[in-house]
Amino acid sequence: MQPGDIVVVRPGVYKEVIQAVNGIKYLARGKVFIDEQLMPLTRQFPSLKIVFEHITTKDAVDFVRAHGDNVAATITPQHLLLNRNAMLVGGIHPHNYCLPVLKRETHRLALVDAATSGNAKFFLGTDSAPHRKGAKESACGCAGIYSANIAMELYATAFDRANALDSLEGFASHFGADFYGLPRNTGTITLERRENIVPDSIPFGNETLIPFFAGKTLHWKLL
Repeated sequence: MQPGDIVVVRPGVYKEVIQAVNGIKYLARGKVFIDEQLMPLTRQFPSLKIVFEHITTKDAVDFVRAHGDNVAATITPQHLLLNRNAMLVGGIHPHNYCLPVLKRETHRLALVDAATSGNAKFFLGTDSAPHRKGAKESACGCAGIYSANIAMELYATAFDRANALDSLEGFASHFGADFYGLPRNTGTITLERRENIVPDSIPFGNETLIPFFAGKTLHWKLL
């Protein structure tokens, strides 16, 4: 499996289901996934290209940084912008529920540092997941945040807050293509600093979905 241009893409979330059955504490599962799945894989195939999808913890950041340029990771906008309080404080907020779940502030800050560092091993991956409103607002709601409608504005917000807008282009447009050995897109987009109110809901077939940051005001807009 190792030779050639094969890339192994490993989201940590599927392992959480197995670990739930085995009684591993929920917020410890990301570290267990690294120790039990990724570390053995990198030892067995040290040159294999691996993408750790939508990382959420400082442990994951440290794992990627500790390995060579053949190991990379994607980061979602929600994990850059929010910590677990946004899902739990003041009642359950189902539209901020995703897998992997939002983590503590220390983990969010580690993700922001990685994303804005200019390190080409970290790049954009929205993990945008649309679910109808009723499937989220239920006794057993679906995991997933829909961010595709404002993804670039969300990333711009996160990078702006970190005073790192000059690092956004590489993270969003260059590093992923370079890692996969693909040509960089020659097209361009324009983001303007202006008020941008996120819609409260979006039509979704015969129903509606609630987008990430619904009803809130961003200060970046994709033209």
